Amino acid sequence: MKSFLKAVAVAAVLAVPAISFAQQQQPLTRAQVRDELVQFRAAGYDPADWMHYPENAQAAEAKIQAQKAGQAYGPSTTGTSQYGQ
Repeated sequence: MKSFLKAVAVAAVLAVPAISFAQQQQPLTRAQVRDELVQFRAAGYDPADWMHYPENAQAAEAKIQAQKAGQAYGPSTTGTSQYGQ
């Protein structure tokens, strides 16, 4: 029984650093929250429209994610060119 307790203690000692390492995310600052709210409003989210709250928030989040995905890989490729004129 003592060896079992020792094994549990050793496992706990080894697991604590891994758990504490995973929780090192910093909380958002007030400025970051304000920036996110500005992005949501620019994407069409209206906080006063509480009748359609989940749908509006999800649509705005999807629009923001699509914009971020489009920006991640370079400039827009939908433009036109008049080369040689």
